[in-house]
Amino acid sequence: MRLTDEQWAVIQPLLPHPTKTTRRGRPRRDDREVLEGILWILRTGAQWSELPRAEYPPKSTSHERFQEWNEQAVFPLILAALYEQLEDQELLDLREAFIDGTFSPAKKGATKFGPTKKGKGSKIMIMVDANGIPLAVQVCSARPAEVTLVQETLEASFGLDFPKRLIGDKAYDSDGLDEELRHLGIEMIAPNRRNRRKTQDGRPLRRHKRRWKVERTIAWLQSFRRVRTRDEVKAVNFLAMVQLACILILVRIISG
Repeated sequence: MRLTDEQWAVIQPLLPHPTKTTRRGRPRRDDREVLEGILWILRTGAQWSELPRAEYPPKSTSHERFQEWNEQAVFPLILAALYEQLEDQELLDLREAFIDGTFSPAKKGATKFGPTKKGKGSKIMIMVDANGIPLAVQVCSARPAEVTLVQETLEASFGLDFPKRLIGDKAYDSDGLDEELRHLGIEMIAPNRRNRRKTQDGRPLRRHKRRWKVERTIAWLQSFRRVRTRDEVKAVNFLAMVQLACILILVRIISG
């Protein structure tokens, strides 16, 4: 997958600059070449061994650089920097946000996965702003109910600003969650489950009809096959792939 010059201009300043060493050996491969190889894996979902040698650096170079950046927490730092750029360009709308989870079947001996009716897998929790721009993402076992994962998702925010309203589906209908978020200055809006007393109605609840924005963003994430189906054994590696997909989404918005 190739980056445009405009997209690379956004990403390049945010990548770490390796310190020079006197150790002899092959010169370090260009970051752009390596990143494009990693993005090819992200997009196609192929194994590292299938990376086309004629177009990208060797699989060992690409995988090692991915691990290096992941261990240095480069991807969360890039997301935080992109969040600031979006704020500076007044592209974020935090008057309301939407939250949802999506299932990714786990292959191999993956960690942080759980059995569900859909099989064994991981859950990706995502929060987006009023325009569908990703604000937070996290990976967890697919077993816990989404209502129990809201606080962790908020803490995984790329920035420090919380939305005024958080909108979810019936899975988020909970008096406990409403009270918990109220202490954070967030109004939780979710339609009531059938067996619940009616606590929300009228104008605020009509905001729920705009939940298609988070569903659209989930579709964007799932267009990356490495996100749609989890191949990484380690949860930190799978999260890095999801974060990298979010980086691409934000970069496309910033670069126009």
